[in-house]
Amino acid sequence: MPNKVVTIKNTLGLHLRAALKLVNLAHQYKSDIYLQKDDIRANGKSMLGIITLGASCGSSVEIMTNGSDAQELLDSVIQLIERKFDEEE
Repeated sequence: MPNKVVTIKNTLGLHLRAALKLVNLAHQYKSDIYLQKDDIRANGKSMLGIITLGASCGSSVEIMTNGSDAQELLDSVIQLIERKFDEEE
């Protein structure tokens, strides 16, 4: 199960638009994805789940993937986060 802890870098954090981008990306893969912040774990293919994390700018989030294309999914999500969800600051 590939996993990695990342820091949310975009100013607004995992708000609705960013969460939607993450969910849409995750649905392009067969593997499962989970995000965890503190004691809250969410399905990365669930908009509501991601929003419940309350991950603001500077939050550390662990991303866990499992399945046939797990590493590719993890890499893609990390790239999206590193690009600050393609948002203009």
